Amino acid sequence: MLRYTLRRFLLMIVTLLGVSILVFALFAMMPGDFFSGDTKLTPMRLEQLRESYGLNKPVMTRYFLWLGQLLHGDWGFSLQYNQPVSKVIGTYIWNSFIISFGAFLIAWIAAILASIYSARHQYSPFDRTLTFVVFALMSLPSFFIGLVLIKVFAINLGIMPVGGLIDTGSNYTGAQYWFDVIHHAILPMMVIVFVNFGPLTRYFRVSMIDTLGMDFIRTARAKGLPESSVVYKHALKNAMLPAITLLGFRLPALFSGAIITEQIFSWPGIGRIQYESVTTRDYSLLMAITLLLAVLTVVGNFIADVLYTMADPRVRLTRSKA
Repeated sequence: MLRYTLRRFLLMIVTLLGVSILVFALFAMMPGDFFSGDTKLTPMRLEQLRESYGLNKPVMTRYFLWLGQLLHGDWGFSLQYNQPVSKVIGTYIWNSFIISFGAFLIAWIAAILASIYSARHQYSPFDRTLTFVVFALMSLPSFFIGLVLIKVFAINLGIMPVGGLIDTGSNYTGAQYWFDVIHHAILPMMVIVFVNFGPLTRYFRVSMIDTLGMDFIRTARAKGLPESSVVYKHALKNAMLPAITLLGFRLPALFSGAIITEQIFSWPGIGRIQYESVTTRDYSLLMAITLLLAVLTVVGNFIADVLYTMADPRVRLTRSKA
């Protein structure tokens, strides 16, 4: 186990180095920069600004300078916000985490419970209704769901705010401030829950149906074990093993934000500043966000691999033989 973990960790380091090269190369090949969009700058002034920020240096030189800064904790400087990139990301990333983490918990719990009941009562009216709802949610784009929720709950009923992080002009502090933030976060969270509930339910339902048809489940029932013990102690544990891998891919989503949802609700999250950094060509900020999400993806897969080998001894046995 320790040997496999160490090997996966070393592979993760090599992968991250390759990712950093790829990310920097992609943005280096993109045309223009932050200053090229300003038509008021003279060619001489434009060249001076590029030289002062090191934008006119060779690509390889810029990469090693950028990598050296990263290793020392310097993520660069955002020309759009006129602040260090780390400060900009630190300001907005937790706003995205608020809605993403809450939606993550609700969607996963609801999907697991619905898929268990649906798998146990396959082809029942509940199963057919759930299948219809799942496919309906999967076919609707997030912006449409968001606009419908705003129309119903914010405009017609008036019980939810249209958007933003807090009420405009408010000076709430303490618990009152967080209550206001949660109140504004409900509708964006609902959009993310609806978008994720469908695919998760389909995934868990199929896994649960396959597990309930396995020999060890029939053996457990033949021994006279209660149905609740068969389902929740034996079947659920094995059916949820593939979910560990899925968790590794969901880790970046907790911090990456939802660009469309955050735009619709004017939620100041990381997805929104990603969009703005693209339009303004703030490549330092955009590179840092892209690299951060890539790192979270690689780390998430590393954690998922380790957890999977801990949860399923067969994986350790197979890999040790290989």
